[in-house]
Order: sequence, then C-alpha cells, then structure tokens
Amino acid sequence: MKKFLYNRLLLIAIAIGLIASLAIAFQRHEVETRNNRVDLVVDYDSLWNLAEREGLDFSTVLSKAKNAGVTSLAIYETTLEKLTRQGRIVVAAGYDIIANYYNGTLADYNWRVLVEGGSIDPNRVYVVGTDPNVYAEAKDDIIRRTGTARINILPFGVDEDGNALGEVLELRAQYAPFLTVKLGIPTYELDIARNAGFMILARPSNYLQCKADDIRSTFARLDGFPISAVVFDGQQALGAPNLIDTTVGEMARRRLTLGLIEHVTQLQFYPQLGLENLARGLGYDHTARLYAIPKDEQPKLPIETAVNRWATTDHERNIRINLLRIYDKPDGDMNLVDTNMKYFRDTAEAIEAKGFTLGSASTFDSYYPSRALRALVVLGTAAAIVLYLSLISPRINHAIKFQLILFGVLAVVMIIPILIGAGGKVRLFAAFAAANLFPVLAVIWQLDRIRFMKLRENLRLRKLKGKVLKIRTPASIVQIILTAIFALLVTGAMSMVGAAYLSGALSDVEYFLEFNVYRGTKLTFILPLVLVAIAYLQRFNVVDDTDERNLQNLSALDQIKKILDLPVRVKTFLGLTIVAVAFIILIARSGHTAGMPVPGIEVKFRAALENLFYARPRSKEILIGHPALMLGIMAFFKKWSRPALMILVIAATLGQSSMVETFAHMRTPIFMSFMRGIDGLIVGAVIGILPIVVVNACMRFKN
Repeated sequence: MKKFLYNRLLLIAIAIGLIASLAIAFQRHEVETRNNRVDLVVDYDSLWNLAEREGLDFSTVLSKAKNAGVTSLAIYETTLEKLTRQGRIVVAAGYDIIANYYNGTLADYNWRVLVEGGSIDPNRVYVVGTDPNVYAEAKDDIIRRTGTARINILPFGVDEDGNALGEVLELRAQYAPFLTVKLGIPTYELDIARNAGFMILARPSNYLQCKADDIRSTFARLDGFPISAVVFDGQQALGAPNLIDTTVGEMARRRLTLGLIEHVTQLQFYPQLGLENLARGLGYDHTARLYAIPKDEQPKLPIETAVNRWATTDHERNIRINLLRIYDKPDGDMNLVDTNMKYFRDTAEAIEAKGFTLGSASTFDSYYPSRALRALVVLGTAAAIVLYLSLISPRINHAIKFQLILFGVLAVVMIIPILIGAGGKVRLFAAFAAANLFPVLAVIWQLDRIRFMKLRENLRLRKLKGKVLKIRTPASIVQIILTAIFALLVTGAMSMVGAAYLSGALSDVEYFLEFNVYRGTKLTFILPLVLVAIAYLQRFNVVDDTDERNLQNLSALDQIKKILDLPVRVKTFLGLTIVAVAFIILIARSGHTAGMPVPGIEVKFRAALENLFYARPRSKEILIGHPALMLGIMAFFKKWSRPALMILVIAATLGQSSMVETFAHMRTPIFMSFMRGIDGLIVGAVIGILPIVVVNACMRFKN
C-alpha cells in the first residue's frame, strides 16, 4: 500500500503564508467596513415626468422623494426638444416659419419682419430664448458642438434707435436631429435640485473633437452645486481620447467622485473610452460603483423583489450608487406617485437595515498590502504546489531533497517579481493555484485518513502512530452522521485556507472595483476534480481491488488504461451521458457571461436562503458537494464499491472548490464570502443527513 508523507517544512511554509494571508484579510475587512455609505439616486427627468403624469407640482414630487430617502438627483445634459417642451426656448424650422407667414398664422411682428426681409432660409433652424440664462447656456453649447462656421446671429426686434432688442440663432442643420443634440447640464435644473435639498449626480457627455476649454466649461457649470459624483453618459468619458488628463485635473481640483456603471453581466463595468485612464489618474480612492436594474427587467419585478435586489446588491457587490428607475404602472390600489415613493422608502429602509448610511457614495481607501506580506503568501503557494505533487507521486514523495529544491526555485521565481512591485501575473497565478490546490489538498487529507483506517483494519492493528489514526470505525447510523459532519467541517476549514490565500494574493483596491478580475472561474470548477481524481487513483484501485486487499495499489496511469479497456453497456453509457450534460450545465451557469437561465423555483429558493442567512449559501455546495462528502464517509464505512466512492469524492470536491471560488469575487466583502462558506457548511451538513438516513433505511429494508 502506497504511503504518502506530508513534508513538515512545506506545511510550515504554508502556515507562514496563511498568517500573512489572514493579516491581509483583516486589513481588507477594515477597508471594506469604512466604505459604508450609499447614494440613493433618481433621474431628475423621471420625477419631472411623474409629476406631469399625475398633474402635481414638481416641487411636491421632489419633496416626497426627499422624504422617501432619495439623496441625489441624476441630471443629464439637456436638449432643445426638452427646453422647448418646458417653454424656455423656442426652436423652429425655417420652412415652418415661412409657411406660417403665408397662411396667416405667424402673429409675432419680429418674425414677420425677418420673413419679409428675406432673412429666413427654409433649410435652416432658428433658436430664440424666452429665458435669457437658459438661452445663453444653450447658445454657448450649440457653438461648442457645431462650431461657429454653421451659425449666424440675426437681430430680433429693434428699439427706436435701431438697436437690436434680442437675437435669433440661425443654424445650418436638419431640424429633427438637431432637437436631440445634447447641450450641457442646465444650471436651472441644478438650482432646483439643490434648493430641494438634493445632491446631484452629474451625467455629462463627451464632445466631438473635444477641446480643453469644453472640459473646463462643463465642470465650471457645476461649481457651487453639491455634486455627489460624476457618471459619464454615452460610450466615452469627457475628454476621450486625447484630453483625459484635463478631465482628471478638473475633477481632482474639485475632489469629485467618478462613478462606474456596472455591466449588465455584473462583471466589471460598462466600457467607456478613456474611463480606465481617468480612474487611474484621479485615484481609485475617488471611484465608486453604480448599479441600475435594467430597463427591460424592472417592470417585471414586484416592488418587494426590486427592494431586495438593492439590499443584496449593495451588501454583496460593493455598489455605492443606486440609480433607481421609476415604475410606470401603479401597484395595487396606490396611485403612481405613491407607488414610487413606497419603492424609494422601502429601498432606503432595506439598505439602512443592512448597516449602511445614506448620503454621497463612499469610496475605498487606496489599499495595497505590503510587498512583504504578499511575498509570504506566494511563498506558501509555492509550498502547496510542491506538496500536491508529492501527494500524487510516490517518487517525489520520498525525495525530500528534490521537494525542497523545487520549492526553493518556485519560491524565488514567484517572490522576486512581488518584491520589485511587478508581480501582477504572479499574483494571478498564485490565486489560481490556491483556488485549485487547497480544496484538493483538503480532500486528499481525508482520503489518506480513510486509507490509514483501512490499513489498520487489514493489518488488525490496535495502535498506530499519529492522533489522526486513533479513530474507531463507527457502527451505528448516528455515529456515521456525526463522523460525516466532523469530516465536512474539518475539510471545509482546510479549504478555507485556500480562500485566505486567494484573497491575500489579489486583495487591493483595483480588484475591489473590478479594474482587475480573477479570470479562472470556470476552470476552478473543473481542475480540482481532475486533480482529486488523480490523487484518488493513486490511493485506491477503482476497477479491481484485489491488489488493494493485498496492500498493493496500481498507478493512476495503469488504472486509466484498465478503465479505457472496459466494455461499456448501453445503460452505463446513458448514465455517463446524463452526468456529463448535468456537469456541462453546472459549469455553464458559473460566472457571469453564459446566459444560462435560472429556473423560477430556484430563484424562490435562493430568495428564501437570502432571508434566512447573513449570506446566501451556494446551491452547488449545499445540494451537491457537502452532502456528497458526508455520503462518501458512509460509503467508506459501508464498504461501497470504489467507483461509487470515487464519484462521491469528486462531487465533494466540487463543494470545496466552490467555497474557495467564492472568494475570487473580489468586489464581495471578505466577511460576506466567509459567512457564505460557513452558512453553506451548516446548511450542507443538515441537508447531508437526509441522504444518509434514506440510504441507510433502503439498505436495511433490502436486507
């Protein structure tokens, strides 16, 4: 029987790396704890439209929204269409003006003078203001957007001395498209929002062939107003691609926060040209993440579901700017205004119940752990790599000197880039190794524990060295359950070492904000299963245990050859096909980009778990992995076939790797990831009792 030894020096190195990982984890937790203020935002235009639909004064709706907990209004750049609808600007096509003159409906004397003088061109657009300040801002931005070559100024009325009383802006442009051209954020809306007690989420857009003066003008218009954050509208950040440094300077001078719109896949953020350079120049400690429920999804959500979505989003994904959309249909017997105010109020209360405060979005500290701590983390990772190799190869396992040399080389190669500050790829490799190896090592330890118990049974020994061997084979179903629960908790604790390592390797503000992300999620579900299968085949004979009873194990390669030579029955083939399809679906649903739909019953199940626990346990852990591990313990004691035990061991590995992979979502607070794993172990242990009891009852009935 192959005996695998655990190199104590490697274990010591892993322990040192764990201490460093935990130190980073505590620092990270403190950084995340300080980032606890959420900005509750509603579009200014949405509230305006709501007031119009319900026939209410706009100030009344603003007051209700403020009392309901809304902290900021999102104000976008205006358009001539919007200004015309509000009566602040008059825009007319030249052909309409001329037509009105000849059909007798052009009553204004000044317009008639322009037509009679031949100043009106039917192919041009004319703009005149009813509000001098609004007209001045619109004129300024029209010139910036179109240039002076396309613009002409006409007098609009004269006094007794022949001096112009006003002016008309004439533009060479198509009427309909020109109405929707963005014309900067209007100060009158900023004024209304400020006077109503709101902060302002500014939504400027970029200029075509943007100039430095365009950028300065945009931010100058925001001066004197309580700007909670700036979130750029459109596919480009203001100043992109060549003047981002100017935008950085203007925002830094005003200490403005940059908002990142979370991507619809909930991975990273909506791509805007120049955004990453802007965030880097401004400082990641002046950056916050924004989320909005997609337009096509919100109408399908009951208010209670949407409210729960916001509380979960802020809690789990470090979202600090909540951009709430208006519900277009009333709920129950409430009118539309009351429906939306209930939505705002319930969301605010749910967020505060999670321990957040409402106000301008807080941001992360500019957190980067010390290089020394990070170097110790990769040192332990190198030790884990060598330890795994020694636990699947008897030759390496007994070559202690070779292990130490390999460990030394790996450690040096991985540590040097970290110490010189250029170890981004090394950190990713270390995180990937930790996510894949530590759950595997935890399962391998359980396998070796089982093998030693088998060795004791075969040799009829009463005493063996090592405390782990002093375990009596449980006889009753209660003893099996207790042993299985203990095995699950111990294995879970060992897997959590990998979670600490993964977090220690990646933790910094760039990962928290998802400028950098862990890319190996799907492979992290697959690779541990392969690694455990290799270790299992090195320890147990799956096809024929005759040699094993004589304390002889075939190598993994020899067993694979035997397995490939086996004849396959149709029912076996169908069973394997079903398992393969189920596994593909499981992998496809991991991550954020697969688009695999989630059944409605599972959605309800998840919601129930979210309400019951601090962090919702992952389904693959509590329904597959953890029960499989417990059932595997029973399978060993009941002397089930080796293939059956192997399947359960591989399924158990899925649960352990899932626990570690949870920590790869760096935007999720580390304490929540930790509690998710703990809750999963608790629920998994409870659920795992059921198959043991059922199988035991079936076995007794059969006998």
